[in-house]
Amino acid sequence: MTLDDFLAQKPLFYDVIDVERFPRAYAGIRHLLPSPKIIHLVGTNGKGSTGRFLATALYRSGKLTGHYTSPHILRFNERIWINGDEIGDVELENAHQKLLSILSSDIAESLSYFEYTTLLAMIAYEGCEYVVCEAGLGGEFDATAAFEKALSIFTPIDFDHAAFLGDTIASIAATKLRSMQSVALLGKQKHSEVETIAHTIAEEKGCKLLNVSELLTPQIEAAALHLAEKNGLSDYLRDNLTLAMAAYSLLGFSPEASLFDQEALFGRLSKIAPNVTLDVGHNALAAQSIAQAYARRKVTLIYNTYSDKDYREILTLLSSVIEAVEIIDVSEARIVPRALLEAVLEELAISYSTFQTLHEEKEYLVFGSFSVAEAFLKRIS
Repeated sequence: MTLDDFLAQKPLFYDVIDVERFPRAYAGIRHLLPSPKIIHLVGTNGKGSTGRFLATALYRSGKLTGHYTSPHILRFNERIWINGDEIGDVELENAHQKLLSILSSDIAESLSYFEYTTLLAMIAYEGCEYVVCEAGLGGEFDATAAFEKALSIFTPIDFDHAAFLGDTIASIAATKLRSMQSVALLGKQKHSEVETIAHTIAEEKGCKLLNVSELLTPQIEAAALHLAEKNGLSDYLRDNLTLAMAAYSLLGFSPEASLFDQEALFGRLSKIAPNVTLDVGHNALAAQSIAQAYARRKVTLIYNTYSDKDYREILTLLSSVIEAVEIIDVSEARIVPRALLEAVLEELAISYSTFQTLHEEKEYLVFGSFSVAEAFLKRIS
């Protein structure tokens, strides 16, 4: 069975997750998998761009490097990046067939979409010295947490996925931070209690924990500022770049600016047309960063959202930069009922309509989730 057909049988989302299933499956085939140095990225926002900055630098410095990220926007291949490129279709299918040959059929069928594709990525990374591995929605119970890690990196932690992670910063942070093992790097945080919890967990685990501020040199800060200005990175993307440079330094290498000279990962405030910017952010922390980036101008927001997101808070945070909202239709079961979204827009006195087409005289921001980005890109293609 081809990978496309195999994954089509698996649901993308689950109401209940069996946290013991993946560790059992991994333990059974661990000796057959590659064993690169794993750099684990955990957090609410910034994992994708931080990881790509770091993976690119490692690759440019001559190290065979993989980057595993999720979800994808248009093609599954986006999730598995190897030495500067997305994995090819043939290589992806070969990895799938190899994984099926070492997993029992019962285990292969029982694994979730994300669990299976995490093992698939590890097969694909054969020969890599480093793999920058992005967690899914969780931390200690995420499939990616089962791997032995050379370094854990924690990007900003905020409210998200309350049904799985809890409804307080303390519970969310603890779940994510307990994924640390031997060495960990804590990025810039919005909530001070995250740092307190991180140090408590590090002490319990005997993990060496450093704060990004401890690794910042005048050279790193100057290089990050220069590259941010050169490549049009917003403040939050510059923070992610700085974190990646600090992590590279912590790994024992010199973070030369040329290694990190690139635009952010696609979908992170990406300018896809002169008057259209696309961002896959979907929570309040992302909305706050967007509002800061657009503080001096107004945009037409092309938007939709999942029911489990706090879209009232997100729209409230964005309201100061929104000229109007154009709701884009998304064929996804988790999307909020239209009437509920319209009720919030009316409550916030934000004018809205249905997205039909782009107009040259308007400036647009596409925001809401990977599914919104996918729906928009397919519409305009």
